Amino acid sequence: MTWLITGGAGYIGAHVVRAMTGAGERAVVYDDLSTGVPDRVPDGVPLVVGSTLDRERVARALAAHRITGVVHLAAKKQVGESVELPLLYYRENLEGLRVLLEAVTAAKVPSFVFSSSAAVYGMPDVDLVTEETPCVPMSPYGETKLAGEWLVRATGRATGLSTASLRYFNVAGAAAPEIADTGVFNLVPMVFERLTRDAAPRIFGDDYPTPDGTCVRDYIHVVDLAEAHVAAARVLHSSPGRSLTLNIGRGEGVSVREMIDTINAVTGHDHPPAVTPRRPGDPARVVASADRAATELGWKAKHDLRDMVTSAWAGWIRRHPGAARD
Repeated sequence: MTWLITGGAGYIGAHVVRAMTGAGERAVVYDDLSTGVPDRVPDGVPLVVGSTLDRERVARALAAHRITGVVHLAAKKQVGESVELPLLYYRENLEGLRVLLEAVTAAKVPSFVFSSSAAVYGMPDVDLVTEETPCVPMSPYGETKLAGEWLVRATGRATGLSTASLRYFNVAGAAAPEIADTGVFNLVPMVFERLTRDAAPRIFGDDYPTPDGTCVRDYIHVVDLAEAHVAAARVLHSSPGRSLTLNIGRGEGVSVREMIDTINAVTGHDHPPAVTPRRPGDPARVVASADRAATELGWKAKHDLRDMVTSAWAGWIRRHPGAARD
């Protein structure tokens, strides 16, 4: 199998590429490098620079590399930005997906793995989010992911394309410092950034109906997430016409306060968090049921919270050596 990995020079994409090649699969990266970094692409893995909106370039890449499956991660993914720029998000995330699927089906590529998100659920009022939990996205980003799932599934029904939509929960950690997350949009790097400035980490609201009053989320190590892609790719390859929609999480809740305590312990800092008002739209608890992924893929997350924080911190220190404590 040869897999075209769109967005393969990004944070998650680079881990998927490594997991694929480590499992003996061939990989080709397709990335417009708007946020991707060429150095993340391993030696020996071809890099095609292009947009998924460019049908001809996609088609040439599929043909030139004899692609037999696609993992589609390329997308805009900042929730706040999507609220400000919905047209950009619908163009990049939905039209880019439509063009890609058009090229994939024309080339008779048999398998397609789609990067979705827990953002499709919005603010679920349940202890564990299953794949049957109603989807009520609260941002244009989440809307494009849900509509993307519909488009992928409909294309599979119409053409026989084997498809899997993987709904990621909160991704953290790194396989190696050089491919760690460079963005500061999620809780872990946001806390790192505050500690680097010798400032107190922030908690947005401590009056939620949770054990310690702070929001609870399901965090998954990016290495486990990448291995889920390998498992999904292999299931699709062996099951023509298959259609899967799966949560990818650990099934364990971690509060914001617990995460900050773990980060302080791992990094050697000791900054008690500062509590600020709630942010609009933050649900109290979003934790996955990952049972279906275990059943369908034979996959289960292996890394714990400390693994995530320790590996993410190593990547942060590589870029911000002054943040290290003796």
